[in-house]
Amino acid sequence: MGIKIYKPTSAGRRGMTSPTFEEVSKKKPVKSLLVTLKRQAGRNNQGRVTVRHRGGGNRPKYRIIDYRRDKNVPATVAAIEYDPNRSARIALLHYADGEKRYILAPVGLMVGDKISSGANAEIKPGNTLPISGIPVGTLIHNIELQKGKGGQMVRSAGTSAQLMAKEGKYAQVRLPSGETRYVHVECMATIGQVGNPEWNTIKLGKAGRRRHMGWRPTVRGAVMSPRDHPHGGGEGKVGVGLPGPKTKWGKPALGKITRRRKYTNKFIVKRRGTK
Repeated sequence: MGIKIYKPTSAGRRGMTSPTFEEVSKKKPVKSLLVTLKRQAGRNNQGRVTVRHRGGGNRPKYRIIDYRRDKNVPATVAAIEYDPNRSARIALLHYADGEKRYILAPVGLMVGDKISSGANAEIKPGNTLPISGIPVGTLIHNIELQKGKGGQMVRSAGTSAQLMAKEGKYAQVRLPSGETRYVHVECMATIGQVGNPEWNTIKLGKAGRRRHMGWRPTVRGAVMSPRDHPHGGGEGKVGVGLPGPKTKWGKPALGKITRRRKYTNKFIVKRRGTK
């Protein structure tokens, strides 16, 4: 993927960059793989705002992505497409039996390549195998946490995990965050690194592009009034003025553990951020 740099013809253009989409080979998606999603704008089923700073933006249709990769039929890459719902590119597969599916496009996947899934698949980017059949040290993505549920980890653009070791029923996988955890060897994973690795270098340049994505403005609590936020008030820049930062509703904002799935602690070998 190339990066297009704009000339500073305006304040919004200064510093703005965008992808060139040179790897995208097809513009229009397959209609049978599209789903219309209702925009929630941060509201729950009662119409109350439960997630702030959401709303507006374009209304893209969702592309149905095959995360399970459970079809053991050879397929050919028909196209590489842009997906407005994710940072990675997607690849359109034409299976030998006539079915079409979308998958995450890894680095190096080209139109015309052959793709397969299953225990007997070849070790090459785009193929999906059980972790038991993947050599140690291989870069993988779209990793299952539960057998048959579909890939849940390492799906963003440019990310990849590394298979570190295999010990009996479990394998050690080092995630992009630096965390190392156990994953069952019967879980499926896809070979290679997720495509579009230069995605994180793109600069939006202006607030309007952020609004097109469905994000509304965010205001710091320190610049609000005391009645609107616990951080508000004071003359000049006085900081938070509390032992620790709080949310608008007085809940601790930093340092409070919010992780719920404590039963998965036994699968974590090394926490992220630890030496």
